[in-house]
Amino acid sequence: MTNRPDQNRQIVAGNAKGEVLAFAEGISFWGGIDPDSGRIIDIHHPNHGQTAAGKILLMPTSRGSCSGSGVLLQLALDGNAPAALVFCEGEEVLTLGALVAGRVFGCPVPVVRLGRAEYDALALAAGAVLAGGEIHFSGQSVPLVAVQAHDLDLTDRDRAILAGASGDAAQVAMEVLSLMAAAGGAEGLTDVTRGHIDGCILAHSANLIFAEKLADLGAKVAVPTTINAISVDRQNWPSQGVGAEFGQRASRLADAYVRMGAKPTFTCAPYLLEDAPTEGEVIGWSESNAVIFANTVLGARTPKHPDYLDLFIAMTGRAPATGVYTDEGRQARVEIRIDAPQGLDDLFWPLLGWLAGRHAPDRIPLVTGLSGIAASRDDLKAMCAAFGTTSGAPMLHVAGHTPEAAGCLAPGAPVVTLGPGEFRAAWRELNQGETKVDLVAIGSPHSSLEEVRRLVDLFGERRIADGVQMIVTLGRDVLRAASREGLVARLQAAGVRLIPDLCWCSVTEPVFPPQAKGLLTNSGKYAHYAHGLSGRHARLASLADCIAAAVSGQAPSEPPDWLG
Repeated sequence: MTNRPDQNRQIVAGNAKGEVLAFAEGISFWGGIDPDSGRIIDIHHPNHGQTAAGKILLMPTSRGSCSGSGVLLQLALDGNAPAALVFCEGEEVLTLGALVAGRVFGCPVPVVRLGRAEYDALALAAGAVLAGGEIHFSGQSVPLVAVQAHDLDLTDRDRAILAGASGDAAQVAMEVLSLMAAAGGAEGLTDVTRGHIDGCILAHSANLIFAEKLADLGAKVAVPTTINAISVDRQNWPSQGVGAEFGQRASRLADAYVRMGAKPTFTCAPYLLEDAPTEGEVIGWSESNAVIFANTVLGARTPKHPDYLDLFIAMTGRAPATGVYTDEGRQARVEIRIDAPQGLDDLFWPLLGWLAGRHAPDRIPLVTGLSGIAASRDDLKAMCAAFGTTSGAPMLHVAGHTPEAAGCLAPGAPVVTLGPGEFRAAWRELNQGETKVDLVAIGSPHSSLEEVRRLVDLFGERRIADGVQMIVTLGRDVLRAASREGLVARLQAAGVRLIPDLCWCSVTEPVFPPQAKGLLTNSGKYAHYAHGLSGRHARLASLADCIAAAVSGQAPSEPPDWLG
């Protein structure tokens, strides 16, 4: 290969000029950047309130949701994208969005990766110009090596697809896959057994435009493929007050992927389906929490593939052979030692995930100190989802709880210690909402059958208070199983609504009650993203405290006793 990861490289071609905007830390474009303007809406980010539109935007790497690629495509289609993106570490989500914008829609967003010294020098510049294979700033020029698809060692079948033998849609898919593989330092592609599609939420028009364009080109999946949660309850949205235009467009988006051969599972927790991946299985998933859970808890193998790349992988059954597909790529490169409080409850796990991501934003951590503490599958699910909001890494290891933790730590890895003080600070950061509760949000990621059973047990004979709504989002399979056990009827009797197909990261008004101000959730993921998605600050509590708040109308105003 001619393109080495340590070179100054231009990954997505194009010219640009503009003011330099340097982020000290990465950001999730989904939930962190307004897709209609480019303004930073993540209240937890240091650059909150600034705009990235038209800027030479620098960040070490991105973080958070795989859906950031779709946000970048929307910005590019509307002319509100950054003039160029510059990274100094590996990055896939925004790079993929930029490739799709240029290759499929003719709206290129140049992407550059610089060595640390050049990156740091550019971060101090007022402006920069990218032209002629060089980036110019502060009186200096840095030559860039162009990434090429033919740098890979491809199979004869790969090259035939790349040459157009399987049609236009497959050709585009293989071209983008090859460029992403070359950018990531891979030598070739690997086979995958299954896919999961994430870009099916109508958060903006770009997702619909992309899906229908590929479907119209004749795209078909080549491996069994599931679909993430969508933006409407596919069967019941007309009775839920959803506007006809939005409901129809959201349905068209889901239907486009079904036309391409994906299964209408509509869940953000495909690992809860009967045929979950097995340890060591090589899969091609997108959706951050699903990827992190698959790697971390199941021991399956999949990078956090960006939206749209997930479809290209499903269409070809091939993925870039890099990252956590390799043994080396699954090593932990920082140890996070936990001084665990006594008497903790399930709130501990989303706080742990959120904090671990903060301290490992760009690398896989090994969490130690918890071997004697019990953790359910739902606890680990909550941890993985919260970790994905603050870290770009596709997995974490937890000693005593995850299958690959033993011997995973790279030699010389640094050590970080987190104790009650850090957990209290995280609790305060994720509890900025009102204590008077109007809405309790459960199911981000989708609730498991075990979680539904626990909800029934926690309610007992109680019901929610007047003026409070509680909504549980869950997959169709879990809803059917819960209905067979009589759990749905019992929760409905308590005043709870159970909604399939949607998850909280896709719930919008009027399903999200427009009058609701006080928002409480047991999800660290949703507590992090809630303000950017709904305009409301959230509060985060254990499942038991969420039920108590639904019954009383009042959320806890202080941390739980185990936090001190």
